[in-house]
Amino acid sequence: MPEPIKRHPSLQPLSRDHHDGLLLCFKIREGIKRGVDPQRIKRYTDWFWENHLVPHFREEEELVFPTLGNDHPEVKTALEQHVRLKELFAGPVPDQEVLMTMEKELEQHIRFEERILFNTIQNIADSDQLSKIGSVASHAPSCESWNDPFWMDKPV
Repeated sequence: MPEPIKRHPSLQPLSRDHHDGLLLCFKIREGIKRGVDPQRIKRYTDWFWENHLVPHFREEEELVFPTLGNDHPEVKTALEQHVRLKELFAGPVPDQEVLMTMEKELEQHIRFEERILFNTIQNIADSDQLSKIGSVASHAPSCESWNDPFWMDKPV
């Protein structure tokens, strides 16, 4: 098993957001596995998108990515993934296949940022840039406040 990544403190709030995103992926997988109506899962993904991903993407795009510049290949990849994820989350009520695509692409995006992009940033950024990134303070509501834990339903 690989050794855990030592994340710079200024990037830790964004990494915690990524953890919440991975939990969303788990919940989508569990919902599908348990035969949950896609509409119920979509209500949660819509809520998560508005309350977690939109502000998270905005913080990355405004505070983190400028450290490398929008022309940096890794930033370009992340921005392309943001656009694709926005398309997936903004779509109509999906079927199971679309939900699985959403889950897969979000997980791949998070893994890319955590394993590659954030490592590059923390290796290149100077203390002023890291301080600016560290000003990020998530105000997202707790995922535990969601009142329909579909991912815990008994399998159909």
